Amino acid sequence: MEKKLSPNFTLLALAINAFAIGSTEFISVGLLPMIVKSFNVTLAQAGLTVSLYALGVTIGAPLLTILTGKWNRRNLMIGIMLLFISGNLLAAFAPTFPILLLGRVLAALAHGIFMSVSTVIAADVVAPSRRASAIAIMFTGLTVATVTGVPLGTFIGQQTTWNMSFIFIAVVGLLGLIASSFLVPHQLPIPGKVDLKGFVRIFTNKPLVLSFLITAFGYGGTFSAYTYLSPILENFGFSANAVVIILIVYGVMVAIGNTIGGRLANEKPLASLLNMFGLLLAALLFLFITILIGTTFLGLLAAIILGLFAFMNVPGLQLYVVQLAEKYVPQDITLASAFNIAAFNVGITLGSTVGAQVTDKIGIAYTPLFGAVIVLFAILFVLQIKRSEAINTLTEIAKCEE
Repeated sequence: MEKKLSPNFTLLALAINAFAIGSTEFISVGLLPMIVKSFNVTLAQAGLTVSLYALGVTIGAPLLTILTGKWNRRNLMIGIMLLFISGNLLAAFAPTFPILLLGRVLAALAHGIFMSVSTVIAADVVAPSRRASAIAIMFTGLTVATVTGVPLGTFIGQQTTWNMSFIFIAVVGLLGLIASSFLVPHQLPIPGKVDLKGFVRIFTNKPLVLSFLITAFGYGGTFSAYTYLSPILENFGFSANAVVIILIVYGVMVAIGNTIGGRLANEKPLASLLNMFGLLLAALLFLFITILIGTTFLGLLAAIILGLFAFMNVPGLQLYVVQLAEKYVPQDITLASAFNIAAFNVGITLGSTVGAQVTDKIGIAYTPLFGAVIVLFAILFVLQIKRSEAINTLTEIAKCEE
């Protein structure tokens, strides 16, 4: 008989894995100049280490979820981390640029399914009233990676070689693998074989489709400005060293916002998301106004406030999809979760692409404004769902009265 594990230990293991995975997602951004020099490729080609990774996450989440539906959850988590470690080691020792890209894609596939499966595990090991908080704890690993893992990995590459950065991430992945082996319960609910009809059930369900759109727009809006936060801060007059410090403070604010968002979303995630999106929209508009004014202090304040609200919505977004799936497609919960992870990455692509176009055509100052417009769409989608829920409630009441 398996000894009962504390949910906190399980969440710790998931957070360690999330730290490793979060570190590798954007690590190559800081290593691009070294990769260009090492393989004699163009900067645009080196950028494939980022774009192909995002594509791998988007495809990997639903595809591997389908293929592993009958796997024991702990064994699956161990397999995910083995794939992740292998991908990073392949990248570290890649003799050619295509092999490096292959390593990145393997790591991305692990990333996609990890985010899908770990969310459900986090929700399963705690009481229903703590589910959003549990998801927030798991996502904190990603946040901490943004604050410390990515800068540390980049620093290691700058001091040694870019190869050592991927070895560093593989070592962190190994720690996550060991933690998963001991701290993830063996007896967790197994979704079972994924019914391909689940695609139809999910994408013909209006609330679920709207929830994916809410995730993509609500999460992605931030990236229109966040992608260019460093040059925005430099335009305020901050030195490169000061920007690094500000970004670390930004990351700390993200961690605080993530934790607060998890607690707020425990009870009524949809209502909480509406408030969070409103605050995020206001933060983006505030940043836009401070850029126009050009005040250094206000620029610093705006960046810190944006950090607080930027990813506060993440736990609520994931929990809400799980709740909708439990209500409408209980046999497809993990698959729905996987599609929501894909929606997060679609959001990143959407926001960063809009930011790039705005920077190129109008100017970097307008990226927060367009980010706010993207978030506004998420708010409209939330209001649409709330309106539908209100109509359904009135219909049910009318039927009961009859």
